[in-house]
Amino acid sequence: MDKPAVAVLFGGRSSEHSISSATAGGVLRAVDRERFRVIPVGITRDGAFVLEDDDPEKFALDAHRLPEVIDNGTRILWPDSALSRELRVVDADGAVRSLGDVDVVFPILHGRFGEDGTVQGMLELLGLPYVGAGVLMSAIGMDKNATKRILAASGVPVVPWVSVTPADLARDRELWARRIRSLGLPVFVKPNRAGSSVGVSKVSEWDELDAALETAFAEDDTVLVEQAVSGREIECGVLPARDGGMPRVSVAGEIVVTGREFYDFEAKYLDAPGVELVCPADLRDGELAEMQRIAVQAFEALGGEGLARVDFFFTGAEFFVNEVNTMPGFTPISMFPTCWIASGMTYPQLITDLIDAGLARAA
Repeated sequence: MDKPAVAVLFGGRSSEHSISSATAGGVLRAVDRERFRVIPVGITRDGAFVLEDDDPEKFALDAHRLPEVIDNGTRILWPDSALSRELRVVDADGAVRSLGDVDVVFPILHGRFGEDGTVQGMLELLGLPYVGAGVLMSAIGMDKNATKRILAASGVPVVPWVSVTPADLARDRELWARRIRSLGLPVFVKPNRAGSSVGVSKVSEWDELDAALETAFAEDDTVLVEQAVSGREIECGVLPARDGGMPRVSVAGEIVVTGREFYDFEAKYLDAPGVELVCPADLRDGELAEMQRIAVQAFEALGGEGLARVDFFFTGAEFFVNEVNTMPGFTPISMFPTCWIASGMTYPQLITDLIDAGLARAA
């Protein structure tokens, strides 16, 4: 019997293109080739779907080189109706050849045009099963303001925030300045629909606010200003239930920032100094149980599909959910796989678990 074919989809048009590519490198290395056949599909920064090399090393992430999908002249042809799962490619010389049927798509896309429900919608239209959250949960998880509103309405503790647009500021800048200042200092300013700490600034003095807003508005037309919480940064992974049980939650990991303002892009992906990832985090049994309870509550409030990394601030007395990431990074130093490995899974087992869940959608 032929092995199920997994189309690993990565790159994309967002500012997180390189992180998606690096995540794909980790996944390509970890996929169980005894069980699955892999078709690597890259999306260039301009949005072209190309047949990529099945070479994890090509997409390795280091401080000197950010991996990316380059237009190699090929073009992926998706099935022409929901009655087919055949994937074809137009080679650079114009020849068309079949890549066989696709059993499941693994969209390892971060940021807009991939993690936000857009690609999930395309796959739904084509009738192709896929890994991860569905259209609605993906869209909500990408929108920090929507996530916070839904979590707050569901009784999940979140950090106080103000969302603002350029139109808001143009209509009544003084009003919005008062609302933002009511949060107190310091605050974090971040784009509403971006991840990997792209466009995020810490504001310690109010005269830094305008520059921080400008940086965030370069990424999105809605910006969040969040109250800074004095506490530990704790994260965990969540996977859906098996056999009607509760969603599965990993042990906790902790981000210990010692020499940087916050856990920024360089620290997350380029292994910059000043940050240590500790897993498992030092939590008492009751604290871990409370974190896991809130993680399940947050996961289910947004839809309870696919996978998620839930990020918290822990004051020592209370856990505040900061974000719910529906397609977290899988790079070698990323917290999501680290937490599951510390919980007893291997990296390949984690990838297999996710692929099997995607295949189950076709059943």
